[in-house]
Parts: sequence; structure tokens; C-alpha cells
Amino acid sequence: MENRKFSITRNTTETQISVDLNLDGSGKYEINTEVGFLNHMLELFAKHGLFDLKITAKGDMKFDNHHLIEDLAIVLGQSIKKAVGDKKGINRYGYMVLPMDEVLCVCAVDLSGRFAFETNYDPKREMVNDFSTEMFRHFFKSLASEACMNLHIQFLNPGENEHHRIEAAFKSFARALRRACSFDERAKDQIISTKGSL
Repeated sequence: MENRKFSITRNTTETQISVDLNLDGSGKYEINTEVGFLNHMLELFAKHGLFDLKITAKGDMKFDNHHLIEDLAIVLGQSIKKAVGDKKGINRYGYMVLPMDEVLCVCAVDLSGRFAFETNYDPKREMVNDFSTEMFRHFFKSLASEACMNLHIQFLNPGENEHHRIEAAFKSFARALRRACSFDERAKDQIISTKGSL
């Protein structure tokens, strides 16, 4: 079976973004978003999902990085949806309960073709390095919407460290998505839905 890949470039008056995604990769990455902390989180996403991911993102940073982070989430979500394809033979569902020192985070994904996003993330700080913590919710909501997935990120123990919370979320999302995208040999060419489509 060929690797499931998708490449996209999106240029607006506010941002210029390109994404190359291979769901069946080995965790190689090349990330440049102009937001150092987001670079780090996306590198973790690629490594823990075993996705090959190349991202270049530039944007209007005069006031803040809102547009850049939002538009990148949109493009990455579109890339995931396109790369997954017709969903024949995949698990569809994926989850991960992941510890990051004192933080315990659970992420659950359903590649259902329907959008839903829920989280109990409650930031205690406004910034982590150059990343605005209010963008956590916005990033994942925008990504899930464009990918047409159900995405739940819940902190069973939120801990005290903002960096650890966000890192746990990205890692658990990567591993949940990896499981959801993986093939089930027993399903083969089936779509895991009684409707016959997703």
C-alpha cells in the first residue's frame, strides 16, 4: 500500500503556509513557523505520531501570532483529512493516556467525518515562551474542524507546569491520531461504520 501523503500551500494577505504530511512516515520533521514553542510542539507531534511532517509558515506578526497559529491549524487539519483518504480499513478511533511528569492527559480521536472538540484545559499563565496559551484551544478546535474529527483533550491531573500541560496534549494527540489512522487487518477494505461511509 502506498504511503498516505498530502501537500498543500495556502497564501492569504495574512499568512503564507505550506504543509507536507505523510501519515505513514517514520517521524521525520522540518518545522519553521516563526513561533519557537509551536515548532517544538509540532516536532513532538511528528515524532510521537511517526508522521513525516514539513511545515513552513510565515505571517503577520506585527501584533501577535494569532493569525499564524490559526491558519496553520486550518491547513494541518485539511492535510490530515486529505491524507487519511476514504478511511477503508482504518481503526477510526484512537486514544492515549499520557503522563508528562506531574501532568496526566487523555486524548481521544474519532475520524467520523463530524466535528466536535472538547477540552478542560485551563491555562494558569498567558504565555509559554512565545506561545499565547489562549491559542491552545483555538489551535486544536480549528484543526479538528478542518479534519472533520471528534477530538477530546482532557487533563486528569493538570499539574502546575504550563509547558508540561501543552506538551502532554500534543504528544497524546499524536499517539491517538496515529492509532486512529492505523490499519486493522481484520477490517481490510471495510469502513468501520454501520452506515458504510464516514
